[in-house]
Amino acid sequence: MATQKKSSTRKEQILQAAERVFAQKGYYDATISDVARQAKVSEATIYEYFTSKEELLFLIPGATARRGKENLEQALPFIRSVADKIRAYVYNHLNFYQSHPDYASVAMLFLKTNRKFAETEAYHDVQELSRVLLRVIREGIAGGEFRSDLDPYLIRAAILGTIEHLVTRQVLLGKPQDLVALTDPLTELIVSGIRAREEAKVLNFSVGWGEGEKREEGRTAPAGKPPVPKGTAASAARKKTSAKPD
Repeated sequence: MATQKKSSTRKEQILQAAERVFAQKGYYDATISDVARQAKVSEATIYEYFTSKEELLFLIPGATARRGKENLEQALPFIRSVADKIRAYVYNHLNFYQSHPDYASVAMLFLKTNRKFAETEAYHDVQELSRVLLRVIREGIAGGEFRSDLDPYLIRAAILGTIEHLVTRQVLLGKPQDLVALTDPLTELIVSGIRAREEAKVLNFSVGWGEGEKREEGRTAPAGKPPVPKGTAASAARKKTSAKPD
């Protein structure tokens, strides 16, 4: 048991060292020797746990994605509105990337652009984390909080794509400096576009016909069909149409 724990600790130590080296030197310029020096182990020790530099790269996001999924699944059931659940998801991602800049660099610059990564178990872990967001979106649609005519996959792509774009700009340009501060603006931008629309709304208007004539205010009409003032040709035409037998 103690040997297994020691082995797991050493493996994690090497992965953390690889993350730091790949972020600072770049994956393609880094070597196993660089990782060994950062981890304070021999190259031979690294090869006891990993077969190649590429395997090191592909294993970096696995544990991170699993922990993120577990944390969200524990917290989300205690959040009432689906909009706030999306906010929690967005905050979780932006906060993690901001507090782990080495991971952000490796994920955005080297993993996202590597086709082989999609064939790995760690990629499956990342997918499982993104499915948490997909389930939240579907919950909002099923509960009537979000529009039913929208594609949940497209909404998820919009959220994750925006997050990844912001993180990539911070990695490359140092902007925006505060990712976490964008949690509310991003959430509001997304939610305002997918929130369910009312079928009817009260239109606040006032129609004047001149002195001594009637004024109508605040009539209710279905969305897209404005009310027609009484006594007009349009009003008479609508009345005649509505008088037809069913």
